[in-house]
Amino acid sequence: MSALKQYTDLFSQYGERINAASSAALNALRPAALAALEGKELPRKGSEDYETTDLDAMYAPDYGLNIDRIDVAADIDEPFRCDVPNLSTSLYYIFNDSYHGSGFTSGQLPGGVIVDSLRNATGTAADIIRKHYGTVAPIGDPQVALNTLLAQDGILVYIPAGVAVEKPIQLVNLLRANSPVMTNRRALIIVEPGAQAKMLVCDHTQSDGIDFLNTQVVEVIVGKGATFDLYDLEEASERTRRVSSVWVRQAAESNVLINGITLTNGTTRNDYHIEIEGEHAETRLLGMAIGSNSQHIDNHTYIGHNVGYCHSNELFKYVLDDEATGAFTGKILVAPGSPRTEAYQSNRNICASNTAKMYTKPQLEIYTDDVKCGHGSTVGQLDQEAMFYMQTRGISCQEARTLLMQAFMSDVIDGVRLEALKGRLHHLVEKRFAGTLAQCGTCAAARTCHAKIKK
Repeated sequence: MSALKQYTDLFSQYGERINAASSAALNALRPAALAALEGKELPRKGSEDYETTDLDAMYAPDYGLNIDRIDVAADIDEPFRCDVPNLSTSLYYIFNDSYHGSGFTSGQLPGGVIVDSLRNATGTAADIIRKHYGTVAPIGDPQVALNTLLAQDGILVYIPAGVAVEKPIQLVNLLRANSPVMTNRRALIIVEPGAQAKMLVCDHTQSDGIDFLNTQVVEVIVGKGATFDLYDLEEASERTRRVSSVWVRQAAESNVLINGITLTNGTTRNDYHIEIEGEHAETRLLGMAIGSNSQHIDNHTYIGHNVGYCHSNELFKYVLDDEATGAFTGKILVAPGSPRTEAYQSNRNICASNTAKMYTKPQLEIYTDDVKCGHGSTVGQLDQEAMFYMQTRGISCQEARTLLMQAFMSDVIDGVRLEALKGRLHHLVEKRFAGTLAQCGTCAAARTCHAKIKK
């Protein structure tokens, strides 16, 4: 039996209880999601776009589901290990997959701005959810369909037209349980024409000895002339499996920045799908991943230039040590009738041990003339000449490695448009490299990275 069938069988048995603990807007799409899953299977390792990640195997264990929405106790003080000095945010929490509202939020959001639970939103917010929920993430995608079938809560972020939210919105997602559990989160973010907002999402695991399957689908709608930043930071345990997809629809003259950062994890599959639908829009898609031990990080990206006169720039970087595995599949599509498009994609990687593996597959499809486009990928080792130079000046092998790896990640961090967050990320990356990666015994002069590159 495929992993998917156990969940469709579960919904057939407990669908009424799932609906009773959710909301009408979310429940309305469950029949379509169930129909979309009929006869489908989750991708397995080796299939197209899932060459190194086996979703069927990730979903196969019998995780528990909190379908009756029993409250979960969580320590809200712990997330402040990732507190950003000198950055005041409007702070909200999701415990497992239940929205728990604001925490230490000072001041009020501008008038008309809504940050609320998808399950509990009433009045105008309910109308917004009904209008937009499920309109960006396609129900035909099995991952999206399964999340739509089971998700009972999440967060709504709504920025009205012309409103500038100066204080970043921060969402802290906490995983905590006494036994294995599957969580299904949903986020709907709407930035109306001319509006401006920045959002920081932090994922943390508080129960390191528990197996988690964390699925989430994020839908982002950015209106004409709007500006939106999304920073997605994962600090999860090695027993956490994360399957996340972000779907963006971008209108004319809008500006979108997405930065996905994996600092610690177990197995991670991130999908970023951006559709540019209006002229003179600008998109930046950045990402970085640090892997050690036997961690696995897989990023899959798609940017669709459906109209002309737009610009996109994509950069993903990995540093892998020990027996960690990384994967990157990126595709840029320039559709017919999209002149004066500028689109650039780069994936650069370092394997810091001879047992780390990196799989990379950059893709560029162009179906129109008069464009400027480029893509490329590299996999290599740390610069041994630089290592030697620093050691001759009294810098230890481990410190030299840390400094080189920090420098390698700097341009992804420098893409952050919040100065306080940029400084905090430099600090977190320094701690990650200095405290987790292998010690000096692994820094032999000759290192081989088993890299598989497809173009």
